[in-house]
Amino acid sequence: MNKWMKAGALAAGVLASSMAMAGDKIRIATEGAWAPFNFVNEQGQLAGFDVDIANALCAKMKADCEVVAQDWDGMIPALKVRKFDAIVASMSITEERLKQVDFTNHYYSGGLRFLGAKDKTLDITKAGLKGKVIGAQRSTVGGQYLEDNLADVVTVKLYDNQEAVYLDLIAGRLDGAISDELPTYDWLKSEAGQNFEYKGEAFAKNDKIGIAIRKNDELKQKLNNALQAIREDGTYEQINAKYFPFSIY
Repeated sequence: MNKWMKAGALAAGVLASSMAMAGDKIRIATEGAWAPFNFVNEQGQLAGFDVDIANALCAKMKADCEVVAQDWDGMIPALKVRKFDAIVASMSITEERLKQVDFTNHYYSGGLRFLGAKDKTLDITKAGLKGKVIGAQRSTVGGQYLEDNLADVVTVKLYDNQEAVYLDLIAGRLDGAISDELPTYDWLKSEAGQNFEYKGEAFAKNDKIGIAIRKNDELKQKLNNALQAIREDGTYEQINAKYFPFSIY
């Protein structure tokens, strides 16, 4: 191959590489089992507050994005091995997680709350919970709270997803559960949750929810800029109002 052919081949390779980069997608993971934030709708598509926020951010960044489902327990490991580029799945920003990944600025705030059957009393003091069976989703702030603060007085049951927590509540296999207040708010209004209620007031209300990305990824700043933009132009407020009659920011 002469030098002109080599130069042509090199130029073609650079062009192909540039085209490939231009066509690359930002892959965003969510769980699909944490309504109303992320769930699978009747059409079999991922939907919810998280998904709407992800799509709005992608529109602001003019990015070609794909939202994919990922089991909760495998979220951070899969991000680190580049199965996807960001997690928009109502993930709390915690010191433990910050050891493994970076987070954007928060895109909503939450708190924890107990829930149980309407026709049964549940005293949520430590003394009142003694001997009770309390459930939560594994690897969540609620699940961690149970293990850190109540494992010495209650039987802790952890589940792979929130739907499993609800099912055991309905079946009477749990005396109560602890969860993020906002998704529980949605479930209590549903037919499935109509016989249940909050027990006590919300706590740990400094819980900030962010988008997880790999350490030192430039995508963090782009997402932060897009978050600021959708807050300023009213897009965030519109998405918020679709799911809640009050601000969750």
